[in-house]
This record gives sequence, structure tokens and C-alpha cells, in this order.
Amino acid sequence: MKIVNVVGARPNFMKVAPIMEAYRRAPELRPMLVHTGQHYDERMSDLFFRELGMPKPDVNLEVGSGSHAKQTADIMVRFEPVMLEHKPDAVLVVGDVNSTIACGMVAVKLGIKLIHVEAGLRSGDRSMPEEINRLLTDSISDLLFCTERSGMENLAREGVSPQRCHMVGNCMVDTLLKNIARARQSDVLKRLELDERSYVVVTLHRPSNVDDPAALARLLDVFEVVQKDFRIVFPVHPRTRQRLGQDGLKQRVDAMGNLMLLEPAGYLDFVRLCEASRLVLTDSGGIQEETTIMRVPCITLRDNTERPVTCEIGTNQLVGNDPQRVLGAYRKVLSGEAGHGSVPPLWDGRAAERIVEIVRRGRF
Repeated sequence: MKIVNVVGARPNFMKVAPIMEAYRRAPELRPMLVHTGQHYDERMSDLFFRELGMPKPDVNLEVGSGSHAKQTADIMVRFEPVMLEHKPDAVLVVGDVNSTIACGMVAVKLGIKLIHVEAGLRSGDRSMPEEINRLLTDSISDLLFCTERSGMENLAREGVSPQRCHMVGNCMVDTLLKNIARARQSDVLKRLELDERSYVVVTLHRPSNVDDPAALARLLDVFEVVQKDFRIVFPVHPRTRQRLGQDGLKQRVDAMGNLMLLEPAGYLDFVRLCEASRLVLTDSGGIQEETTIMRVPCITLRDNTERPVTCEIGTNQLVGNDPQRVLGAYRKVLSGEAGHGSVPPLWDGRAAERIVEIVRRGRF
């Protein structure tokens, strides 16, 4: 069975890496790796391939950035000839980025079986492009692999046949558990002159937080308080850096002496930064999961999450971007009232093995 595996954006790499490794124990499967080039910056792509030990992509579509419509269309136009040339039996897509739905639609329209890893996650917020990508990809997939119980429940509620859905665990956790010891060897704390638990990590990239100047200003209200207690280590997404440079915001950022703006970090450096931090403030989905495994308190700057298990039994607090709510959650962490959690079922580092075994048995 020939399977084309698709990566496009940085979160995909951590999910596909353990699957590519698991294929080595299934010689009857012939995996092929296609990189759409949705993330084209060296730090956000090539570095991750090297650090995660992923094979060089068989094909790089080199799509680059663009509006949602243009990027999705460009991926489809460039992916279709690859499918016609290689004629795979199945296409495996992960997550919820534009590459996921674009390659999924091409596959299904060519009569190729579609496998979706990280299926069933729902935020309930259709203003998020990722939510649309999730809904559409799941609706056309032949085989759906879920990371948490809510995913199975959502798919059942949406009428997806239970024979097509499998609870397998979390491939991003596979990658984290495999690489955590290597990450601890990183010298990033020394380079940045940081002590363990002496700083807070921040990541921001959601349009609801960074594209609205008023929302971004509210988060700066939070940072101004937090940086009085801890250094803030902020690897800045390119779009977020552009927004922080706007009049009114730049002056406030420059005035915060304990706010450290960094370029996007490599995987191992970033894991080390998060694991050694006092807490993480983020609007990312994957970081909610990673901090749960690390047992690091996480405050999610969103009104909803597609990963509810991280709040139910993990270390995550969901608070939106209202400064009072964020600071209330922050004080709970400092007081010891929050930040404790346990590991969700099947987040044991073996999700990729389960996926490949089910695919190997041809359970479509």
C-alpha cells in the first residue's frame, strides 16, 4: 500500500514524524512524504525536519504564504499532479491547517482514500479558519484517528460511522516524549541567561488576539503586570511582530524591560523553554497538550478550545483575553491553586504505532 503523508505547517511536523518512524516496522506499507511549503521560513520548516529526524520530503510543493483562498487553491493545483503521477492508495493528513483540507479534497475527488490524524476536535467557533478545516476534512475522510474522547463523541454526534473512527492517542505527545531528554540538553537557558522557573513563556498568533489592536492592547495590560514578577520570554510569530510594531503598541512593548522578544524557536529549544518555565501563556492548540504532558501550568488566551481534555484533567485554564480573567488565572497558578493535572488516556508515546497498525490491516 502506497501512502502519501502530507505536512505543511510547523504543528504538522511533530505529528507526522512519529508516523514516518512507525512505518519502518510495516514493510508492506510504502510511505511518501509531501511538504506543501505552507510554512517556508527556515526556522519554521527545515530546522524542524532536522531536529525531528524526519526524512527529506519526496516532494516539496513550495506554496508559501497567501490568503486562505489563494493558499488553499495553490496547494490543490500543485498537489493534484503529484497524485496523478504517483497514484497512491491513500493520503494521510494531520491537524487542521490549509494543507490538510486542500490535499484532502484533491485525494477524495481522485478516488483516493483519505486518512485524518487528529480528527474530531471541535472548538465550536466557526470564525476560526481551523474549525472549518476540521469539519470539512472529517466529513470527507475514510479513516479518522482521534486524540481524545471528545473527538470520538463529536464524530458520533455528526453521524460518522463508528467503524471509521479510532481512539489512538496523540502523535504530538509521541514526539514530545521521544525528544524531551534531548531538549533538556539544549543550552537555550544559558544563552538567554535564564534560570528555571524564573520566567513565563508567551506565544500569540491567533487573529482574534493579534489582528485586533484593542485585543492586543489588552494582552499588553497583562504583560505589564506579569513582567514585574517574571521575565517574559516571547518567541514572536512574524505576523504578531508586525502588529506589535504599530503606533501605540510599540512604545508600550519598548517600555517593558522584562519582556524578551525572540525569533521563532526551534523545536528542542522551545520544548526546553516551556518545560523550565513557571507557566505558559498561549493561544496555541498544541501547546495546551504539550504543557499538560510537561505538567507546566498553561493559561490559554482564547474563549474556546478544541482540546477540552487539557482543561478537564490537564494543566490548562481557558480564560480568553480579558485582563482581569487572565490575571485571575495567573494568580491561581502562583498561589498553587491551579496548574496541577494528569495525563489523558493513551497519551503514552505509542499513538503512531496504533495508527500504522490499523492502516496496515486495511481497516477502511
